[in-house]
Amino acid sequence: MKPDIHPQIYEDAQVACSSCGNVFTTASTKKVIHVEVCSRCHPYFTGEHRFIDAKGRVDTFQKKIEAAKVMQQNISTKKQKKQKQEEETPKTLRELLSEA
Repeated sequence: MKPDIHPQIYEDAQVACSSCGNVFTTASTKKVIHVEVCSRCHPYFTGEHRFIDAKGRVDTFQKKIEAAKVMQQNISTKKQKKQKQEEETPKTLRELLSEA
């Protein structure tokens, strides 16, 4: 192997979680590492059901879901109005004779 091309390894690198405040040590090429979620507060490891919002993505998704529900309701009401309107329109002579 070539000498002096490998990064320095810190055996006592500090990892700090910004959401729960957990601090632990590990080996890394950086002396201090800051993370948003660690194994102590991540929903997968804790079994909790909660959203981790990164840059408002959860809020954006929730808004899209609400908009889709409203659109679905509008479509169903339009279909109902159309069916009601078709029932109220007078039938032609040919339709009346075919029913009898």
